[in-house]
Amino acid sequence: MAATANMAGGNVAAIDPPMDRRRLIAFFAMVFGMFMSILDIQIVSASLAEIQAGLGAGSDEIAWVQTSYLIAEVIMIPLSGTLARILSTRVLFATCAAGFTISSALCATATNIDQMIVYRCIQGFIGGGMIPSVFAAAFTIFPASKRSVVSPIIGLVATLAPTIGPTVGGYLSNAFSWHWLFLVNIIPGIIVTLVTWNFIDFDKPELPLWKKFDWWGLLSMGVFLGSMEYILEEGNNNDWFNDTHIVIGAVAMTIGGVVFFWRAFNVDFPVVDLKAFADRNFSIGSLFSFVMGIGLYGLTYMYPLYLGRIRGYDALMIGETMFVSGMAMFFTAPVAGKLSTKLDPRVMMAIGFISFGSGTWIMTSVTADWDFYELLIPQILRGFGLMMCMVPINNIALGTLPPARMKNASGLFNLTRNLGGAVGLAVINTLLSQRTDDHYVRIAEHVNYGNPAALEWLNSVGANYDSYGLDGASVAVKKLVGVVSQQAWLQAFADVFLALTVLFSCLIFLTVLIKKPKAAPPPGAGH
Repeated sequence: MAATANMAGGNVAAIDPPMDRRRLIAFFAMVFGMFMSILDIQIVSASLAEIQAGLGAGSDEIAWVQTSYLIAEVIMIPLSGTLARILSTRVLFATCAAGFTISSALCATATNIDQMIVYRCIQGFIGGGMIPSVFAAAFTIFPASKRSVVSPIIGLVATLAPTIGPTVGGYLSNAFSWHWLFLVNIIPGIIVTLVTWNFIDFDKPELPLWKKFDWWGLLSMGVFLGSMEYILEEGNNNDWFNDTHIVIGAVAMTIGGVVFFWRAFNVDFPVVDLKAFADRNFSIGSLFSFVMGIGLYGLTYMYPLYLGRIRGYDALMIGETMFVSGMAMFFTAPVAGKLSTKLDPRVMMAIGFISFGSGTWIMTSVTADWDFYELLIPQILRGFGLMMCMVPINNIALGTLPPARMKNASGLFNLTRNLGGAVGLAVINTLLSQRTDDHYVRIAEHVNYGNPAALEWLNSVGANYDSYGLDGASVAVKKLVGVVSQQAWLQAFADVFLALTVLFSCLIFLTVLIKKPKAAPPPGAGH
């Protein structure tokens, strides 16, 4: 028995050597770089009005501050795996960190909306290269025994950064000016660039692959993903296919998609290797990541929308309220990491989906009077649920792949989360618009001159304004229209939360399709 124990101990020692301090420093610098990149998706969302005023932009132009970043980022994320293989993780990440820092400084110096859109596009494209590199590094340089620590860290950053984005953005624009939304990246960006350039040594470049690089594949992928992101971001605002630009975007997306997928399966060195989807766990994990993107970005949009539109909160107040979800994630991360070593990941995911669905179910009862304390429990359930899901989803999707496939796979995995967010926001906005119209018609049918309660309300409010010398009848009608519009929107809001509840309830049953991950291959395998 003692000999067996010694042999087992020897095997563990061989598989699980002490972590290199240089690699730890490099990894945490990469994590911080990823945090900055993901944070910048949402950091401007609460401060678009301030940027619009500062640049003298129109209301239809200012949305492109967000859209240009997202379109560029969604192209770079899957491309980053190929670039990391050609250039090495060190060169790619340090270059992206430096470029992200420079483009952040350029955004702060923008004097008109055209400059801002171009600089944000550069910032999103370069920043997108940092995100998948962290996931790839986490699952290749660390032994499987460290995954209970590493996976919660990257899961926390991937979910916490967009959640607290409005909080950070609201604080910076209120305390200083909108320029600081971008200036805040400069010093950390310089530090990340220097540290990653000097400490990353995970792999070697394969420069001869440049000769085989699929430029037509890159062009077609850019057209395909860029057009898709544009359609999803702008479709609802532009009445979908009644708008010429959306139709052109759909045609471009279709042509780009056909060319991209043909080349992905027919050239020797495709710009994105889609073979990772042949792994069942990776495919199912990516599906769950897609749906978690809907929940993550959808609710990061829904809560501020309610607080601003119904409660009249400013950017800072919205950020302070939204901070609850961030705190819940922060305190759940170590718990999720610990549980990942003790619980079946499918059980953890089910717990997370139940928690998330419970939070959205509570929100189906929302009224115009709900404030911080009414939103407290749903936000805690959301934060807890996200972290309980993200840790096992990361492990299931990436934990069984050989390191040689990791770079491309991590790009695809992160792409699914971003596309889930884009699809989720498009569907949410469309549902809100359609259901608000439906509820408005239904409520208006009952609020008419044949309704004694409505007449009594109009007379009471009208008499009150008459006493101030105003046209009480006209004011009362306008007030009533406002009340009906608000109630119609609130009911539509509740409908969206009901749809999210159904979605996450279905995911509980989908967990049975997942095979429990086996032990991950050692870092040296697959090369």
